[in-house]
Amino acid sequence: MSYELIALLMFSTMMLMLLTGQRVFGAIGFVASLSALLLWGNGGFEMPFNATFQLLNWYPLLTLPLFIFMGYMMSDTGIADDLYRMFHVWFGPVRGGLAIGTIGLMVVISAMNGLSVAGMAIGATIALPEMLRRGYDKIMVTGVIQAGSSLGILIPPSVVLVLYGMIARQPVDKLWIAGVFPGLLLAALFIIYIVVRCWLQPHLGPTLPIEERRQISWRERIVLLRAGILPLFIFLSMTGLFLLGVTSLVESSAVGALASIIAALVKRRLSWKVMEDTLRKTLSISCMFMWIILAALCFGAVFDGLGAVKAISGLFIERWELTPWEVLIMMQLSYIVMGMFLDDTAMLVIVAPLYIPLVGQLGFDLVWYGVLYTITCQIAYITPPFGYNLFLMRDMAPPEVSLADIYRSVAPFVVIMVIGLLLVTIYPEIALWLPEHLKTSGRP
Repeated sequence: MSYELIALLMFSTMMLMLLTGQRVFGAIGFVASLSALLLWGNGGFEMPFNATFQLLNWYPLLTLPLFIFMGYMMSDTGIADDLYRMFHVWFGPVRGGLAIGTIGLMVVISAMNGLSVAGMAIGATIALPEMLRRGYDKIMVTGVIQAGSSLGILIPPSVVLVLYGMIARQPVDKLWIAGVFPGLLLAALFIIYIVVRCWLQPHLGPTLPIEERRQISWRERIVLLRAGILPLFIFLSMTGLFLLGVTSLVESSAVGALASIIAALVKRRLSWKVMEDTLRKTLSISCMFMWIILAALCFGAVFDGLGAVKAISGLFIERWELTPWEVLIMMQLSYIVMGMFLDDTAMLVIVAPLYIPLVGQLGFDLVWYGVLYTITCQIAYITPPFGYNLFLMRDMAPPEVSLADIYRSVAPFVVIMVIGLLLVTIYPEIALWLPEHLKTSGRP
């Protein structure tokens, strides 16, 4: 049996196990370990052990539990609720103002968590009921929350970019900085869409009633601005010190976690129960990601040993005679198709060992490609039939929001994300300018 056929058999077996509902790390790790044993005998068992030591020796992985802890601490102590109340009051007099404020909330949550799940949970439980009560169109606001929460995997500290950096062997700090402008670009495009849509169809996003606005004095509005102080303190203490070169990546994550505890103490909302719940959630999510990374490293090692990367390169470039840009487009399309059935981590694990070396061989910047991959994951998150955020929204949305409404709600935002992806593809400087500028300024 040829190595190409073995690689295809591994890939198809893993996909079959994933489609049967097996856990991602279990399916990938089992196929990788069994293949190594059958191919190279008892010595093949060294691959999982080597992957384990490689994982445990990767110092930046310490950022993973610390950032996850920070996000859950902000959510469980109600600081996110206060933040939405601030956006609610200040953007309420504008058509579609609550939807605009929701996007702003998602950006802030993304900058403090690195996962889309936190933004989705906060948006679906806090923002969605409030906007529906105010007469907002259920289809539009459902799409706003799904698209806005997807920013969590692009705006730093993105956990997805940490995983990509691990597999692609790229500096995580550079990847994070590269995600800043693309993330803000997508948020700006979402806001522009909301403003234009609500201007053309005012009934989709009505303003707050004038009677209610009169009940809120300017003094109260100014006081509500304090809700943004603590999140700003956390973000600046973490990101500011890092960009100034005072702290390293891991030290910044520790500062962010400590700052979230201080914020909870200032709000007098820190209790043993909150701490216990936050630690339990952090441990659960962190262990899940570590198992997935471990399986990915093992699977990638077997694929490298089979020469699958060279086989893919030969297929695209020598047999099909595709140009580098055509190869890149095919890669992104395959991500979107897979994203209809798998989550971002599974996609990264499955194809990263094949695609990332090929991207480097074609002369593309791997940091820039990491941003493209992440934006493509955002699109896949909300693409039917099995987009990750679609089913999260179905679980969290009230009964009046049907699955058909959820599917319809994402269509305009998928188009907007594709536009954002094309802009970053055509103009790589959107992602690469800030990392290069900070590098030339002598900062890490």
